[in-house]
Amino acid sequence: MEAPANHTLYINNLNEKIKQPELKKSLFAIFSQFGQIVDITALNNVKMRGQAFVAFREVRSATEAMRAMQGFPFYEKSMRIGYAKSKSDSIAKLEGSYVERPKLAKSEKRKAEEQAIQNRLAKKRMEAAAQVAAAMPPPIVPQQVPVVQAMPAAAAAAAAPATAAPPAVMAPAQPVVELPNKILFITQLPEETNEMMLSMLFQQYPGFKEVRLVPGRHDIAFVEFDSESQAGSARNALNNFKITPTHAISVAFAKK
Repeated sequence: MEAPANHTLYINNLNEKIKQPELKKSLFAIFSQFGQIVDITALNNVKMRGQAFVAFREVRSATEAMRAMQGFPFYEKSMRIGYAKSKSDSIAKLEGSYVERPKLAKSEKRKAEEQAIQNRLAKKRMEAAAQVAAAMPPPIVPQQVPVVQAMPAAAAAAAAPATAAPPAVMAPAQPVVELPNKILFITQLPEETNEMMLSMLFQQYPGFKEVRLVPGRHDIAFVEFDSESQAGSARNALNNFKITPTHAISVAFAKK
């Protein structure tokens, strides 16, 4: 019997070889277009391998995502999607109906392992932030206007009064016009971005051909379509799209 419509989707038939962090980031990348995601749960234990739960803030978003992504090829396997049988903890907390379950006592070794994982994640986030800061262009320093020293009072009195020249009128800056191209230039990508993640994101749009990563640069990539108009549709839809909760990508036409 099919579960009633609710905020959380149950997804199975996922590729079991994909590691948990990559799986969750890829799920966020393809499902966040349907609405705000509250939580994604994917466990590595034997019982839950190949399965995941995606909780949306709105039931309508979950319904749209299920209809649009049913059977979607995800890491070489077709996803099977349905409503979860029970409400996720994250949704219960939002609604104020959450009741904390009794927790089992954790061993000191388990606590130490979890703390070590948290420390590694914090270090990776700091390294990623440092790389983003290093990649940003240097600030534009305004040109210094030379200071003209005042003339001595006697010389100023002797000098004939001069008529001040009218200030120069600066021509308004011309806006940069992007020329259409069937190849898109993607920037501001997070460090963990891979070819599969970008392919899944862009192949939803007609005319998608391929993704080309740049060796040695994790933050940029090129995506090619069959035509300029098809590339333009994908550009308009995905520019400033948050591929992760903290990274909004920039999509522009590549220069010819």
